[in-house]
Amino acid sequence: MPDRPEYSLLELASVREGDSVGITLANSVAYAQRAEKLGFKRFWLAEHHNMEGISSSATSVLIGHIAGKTDSIRVGSGGVMLPNHPPLVIAEQFGTLESIYPGRIDLGLGRAPGTDPVTARALRRDGLGAEQFPEDVARLQSLLGPLRPGQPVKAIPGAGTNVPIWLLGSSLYSAQLAAMRGLPYAFAGHFAPRLYREALKVYRDNFQPSAQLDKPYAILALPAVPADSMEEAQHLATTSYQRILALFRGQPLWMKPPVDSMDGLWNAGEKASVKDFLALQLQGDAQAIGQQLNKILATVEFDELMFTVDIYDPAKRRHALDILADTRQSLK
Repeated sequence: MPDRPEYSLLELASVREGDSVGITLANSVAYAQRAEKLGFKRFWLAEHHNMEGISSSATSVLIGHIAGKTDSIRVGSGGVMLPNHPPLVIAEQFGTLESIYPGRIDLGLGRAPGTDPVTARALRRDGLGAEQFPEDVARLQSLLGPLRPGQPVKAIPGAGTNVPIWLLGSSLYSAQLAAMRGLPYAFAGHFAPRLYREALKVYRDNFQPSAQLDKPYAILALPAVPADSMEEAQHLATTSYQRILALFRGQPLWMKPPVDSMDGLWNAGEKASVKDFLALQLQGDAQAIGQQLNKILATVEFDELMFTVDIYDPAKRRHALDILADTRQSLK
């Protein structure tokens, strides 16, 4: 692990209650531009479908938009939910993106549909799903690699671009597959906090070098609410509490303003479930978050941190990146 892990961001293009998608995406652009200025390494967009309040469904389109509005930060998918798409289509899309923005595109892949079963069937009508994920990953690697003599199906653009492929996961399955294939790996600690130590250890212990990667490289994704004080962070965090509560209740996921108290908005069981979901959430000023990160660093090995920041006010959300950037100096 490097002395100080690289910092990156995961974006869902969350829609504030009452805002349009256009306003939301303009805020995402400003957020990415701020991250670039502060030296963040990557800006990834997550694929979700049929979720009111999340506007990152057309992931490759948004990657192109963000890449076109920035200059150097790597932009990619966190991730493309591969069961929803034929590998050829993804190879063509990301081959095109790499051709326009060379050296800046990442292709993160997940094996979940990123939606409900009915919508998943609407996205991919042949009925094939996560069970063919390893084969689909291999097809993508082949399509993005060099053209072979007599190759019947070619990704044009795509062939020879060698867009870096990442495997994303929230369990041990993708950790094992990434290790076996010699691919970089990202663990979704921002919504699945329980297995992050085990998954990252499985990945490192079983890693096999490949043409893409000679040694393991892992990202840990964490939720964060950086603010100028712990009191303000605890207030701002109620936005994320309300969204996860809505997720559990099957309600729209509009981003709502923070509240003075969650009392009356959730019951004891719901509170416990939301806090469990966000068990790795970082809160506070730069010093407090640095201390929280050092506790995590002492127990698990990774190379990069990727943050999700659910803050309602766009200006405060951008300011949160300044606070996060300051924490890197305090990491041990």
